[in-house]
Amino acid sequence: MNHSLVLRCAGRPVGRYAYRTDLERHLSPRPYLHPVTTLAGTTVTELCPADHPHHLGAGVAVPDAAGRNFWGGRTFVRGQGPVDLDNHGVQRHQGFKLHDPDGFVEDLTWTAGGEVLLRERRTVAAAELTATAWALDFTFSLTNATGEEKSIGSPATNGRPGAGYGGFFWRAPKEAAPPRVFTADTDGEEAGHAARADWLALAGDGWTLVFAGATAETRRDPWFVRAAEYPGVGSSLAADDRLAITPGDTVVRRVVTVVADGTLHRDEAAALVRKAVTA
Repeated sequence: MNHSLVLRCAGRPVGRYAYRTDLERHLSPRPYLHPVTTLAGTTVTELCPADHPHHLGAGVAVPDAAGRNFWGGRTFVRGQGPVDLDNHGVQRHQGFKLHDPDGFVEDLTWTAGGEVLLRERRTVAAAELTATAWALDFTFSLTNATGEEKSIGSPATNGRPGAGYGGFFWRAPKEAAPPRVFTADTDGEEAGHAARADWLALAGDGWTLVFAGATAETRRDPWFVRAAEYPGVGSSLAADDRLAITPGDTVVRRVVTVVADGTLHRDEAAALVRKAVTA
């Protein structure tokens, strides 16, 4: 049975957050936001699409946390490629520390094989930017809940070049034409993928999403970008090397996404990001 809440911005519903789900295990059950909409009501997320049934709207997913799959689907194994393994973990909702119409603070556990590997504190907030744009502020903190070092990896760290996905991920709707991808100074999927740009935009038919890496660190995670095959953007926790977390230590990431009606120009996207990050 699914349990969910409605996320509102300036009194208007802009998203639904499913925090307990009955998804099949191979999808790596986890909380997710879907549908997420623009202020005018256009849906800008997709759930369980045919091309990747384990893509669940917007949320946090990691293909390799201490060898366990919290992404869904097959696991990339060095020397073998994608393999169906019985290694799927579950993100379990433990409760809300705060729950308001425009946001929440949630505690979760990341469990696999009967062991709690990670504990997460997730903070999500919606803020109005203009009459046609709002911002989704999404922060997640992952704490090693075990007594030994654990690490987060990706297909890239396991031998598949360019596939460094894992972390915050947003699956957008597939349309007749691929969305446009651009940053402050580049255009196109190839230029945006793996870039450490402050922000990256995905513009579809009547909507634009602008993703900003807003973690309070000097290092920016690279962006994982897909447009031609399917529309999706995420931040890469382990793009090149595994991310180690020692016992009791915490990794924090914040991504702020501008959700806008219409097609934004580069200067408009940059201005909205500045407003969203400092709001």
